[in-house]
Amino acid sequence: MGNLLSHVVSGLFFLMIGLWHLYNHIKLHALHPKSYIALPWFPTSKSKYLELISTMVFCSISLFEELYLRPHNHQILNPNDGTLPYPHLAYMEHSSIFFTFFIYAMFAIILDCLKSPVRYELTLFLTALTYAQSFGGLHFHTADHMGPEGQYHLLLQVLLLVALATALLGIGFRKSFLISFVRSLVVVFVGIWDIFMGVMLWTPSLLAKDCFLSVDEITGQKVVRCSGEESLHRAKSIVNLQFSWLVIGMAIFGISLYLVLFKIYDGKVDYFSLDMMEEQEIEEKEEKDYVSYDIEDNNKPHNVQKVLNEMLPYKCTL
Repeated sequence: MGNLLSHVVSGLFFLMIGLWHLYNHIKLHALHPKSYIALPWFPTSKSKYLELISTMVFCSISLFEELYLRPHNHQILNPNDGTLPYPHLAYMEHSSIFFTFFIYAMFAIILDCLKSPVRYELTLFLTALTYAQSFGGLHFHTADHMGPEGQYHLLLQVLLLVALATALLGIGFRKSFLISFVRSLVVVFVGIWDIFMGVMLWTPSLLAKDCFLSVDEITGQKVVRCSGEESLHRAKSIVNLQFSWLVIGMAIFGISLYLVLFKIYDGKVDYFSLDMMEEQEIEEKEEKDYVSYDIEDNNKPHNVQKVLNEMLPYKCTL
């Protein structure tokens, strides 16, 4: 993702997913604060799996770009000996991240279709895996992210660590609105920071004083370099200030959005938004309270899950 367009497109993806989750978590909590159960993803009125399908489509396009369009001669491997050239290592690293998101969305659909009793936990585990993969891909990136670009990526790693931590915490604290709120807001921040990074790094007029775009001799990619230690330190400090200001802005945005949506939805009832949450409640109640036996069939347990699945409003349809 070493250019303006790649950063803006990937940033918009995270921004839309984050806003979608943030809106739905706040709405769900405003409607039912006492019975709130966080969901790993949300259905729409048009298609239950639109969010997950959109994720798979975006990842497929990104994989095609990284593995075919961007490599030299559209070949990720060296045609002579089948090895992976050094300039193409970054493309493969980006592809690993996108493939992890694709796997997450695919298995989230499969787990929901099969009505797995632990689909919530496994889906959040996969969510955490995507953030861990993203963090690892940035932290151990082949590209030499030094200077201002390295500082942007370092702060992005901080956001990914927070998203990873909240995803793992969400597995054990399903009824915590604050964990879901923070995770969704951080995903929004990741998207905004990704877009902001692309614009600031690949727009020459926006570069810090005494910094300039240069072509890397090995990879052929454009990188930002500064003329001296003082200008480099100044550029990194400006990046830190930008991040600090955006943290304040995100806090104001998150709390303001909560207040607005709480004012709109407080006391209202929206059955569609609660369908998946009610599934979780039904399963929990079944596990705790219901054990039925068939006297005519040697006291074997009824297939309660099968009956419940037939009663649930959603089927495995797109």
